[in-house]
Amino acid sequence: MSFFKTVNPNEVSTGIFHQAMLGAITPRPVAFASTVDSQGRVNLSPFSFFNAFGSHPPILIFSPNRSVRENTNKHTFENVREVGEVVINIVNYAMVEQMSLASCAYPKGVNEFVKAGFTEMPSTLVKPPRVAESPASFECQVMQVIETGTEGGAANLIICQVLLAHFSTDVLDAEGRVDSRKMDTIGRMGGDWYCRAHGDALFELPKPNTQLGIGLDQLPLPIRNSPILTGNNLGRLANVEALPGHEVIDAFQSHPEIQEIHQRYPHDPEGRQYHLHQLAQRYLEAGKVEEAWKVLLGRKE
Repeated sequence: MSFFKTVNPNEVSTGIFHQAMLGAITPRPVAFASTVDSQGRVNLSPFSFFNAFGSHPPILIFSPNRSVRENTNKHTFENVREVGEVVINIVNYAMVEQMSLASCAYPKGVNEFVKAGFTEMPSTLVKPPRVAESPASFECQVMQVIETGTEGGAANLIICQVLLAHFSTDVLDAEGRVDSRKMDTIGRMGGDWYCRAHGDALFELPKPNTQLGIGLDQLPLPIRNSPILTGNNLGRLANVEALPGHEVIDAFQSHPEIQEIHQRYPHDPEGRQYHLHQLAQRYLEAGKVEEAWKVLLGRKE
């Protein structure tokens, strides 16, 4: 059983709790927000307090928090107060170092597009420019700004409605849909750490059935208490609507791997169950849930 360190945010400094919270709530997508002030001066800055919150209407929310150390507001926050428009650009791995450079606290009026070497691309419906290097950009109108406090670290929620979205054709599949494998996005972790949504870091997980899964509580106890099968394995097993029938289970017992296990452990039920559960786990990891069930529900003699 795990042991836990309990932290009350009212009993530690804002900085300490900020580091702990951001170290645990990960990965966080990055809103690379481009804005303009009332004089038309461009600002570009990344914020990892960001996500999508609706699709009809399409709503994005990000938060340029008050500085924990100086208790000052970001130029982005001041700009959306003056001009209620923003472009939220998505960051991929190819631009992460330049994005980090743009996060420097340059004086107001300095154009981070220039400092970080990004290309301004005119937007269609809003004043702030898009980042040409970004794989996806969202032209947004600011609907509401919610200030949650006046102390350092307080959130300033910028609630935005997407007016127009742009997707690089480089990240689309043959059907014109965004392909997560091509996006190569990054996520903010704690401290100086980031992560990359690429390669082996990506995995597919089938959505829950439209019908109800049987649930872990309906799994036979030897399966639920298996020393081999993980919580993820059990969750995949419990997401089926119904178990396979006896006929298909019996027919599957002639499979060579099952036959070999029974031959190797004819008088050792624990050893036989252990290796059958290992075989079922391999099927689960290959996405073959029905086969895993046929292994697990096979003959026990």
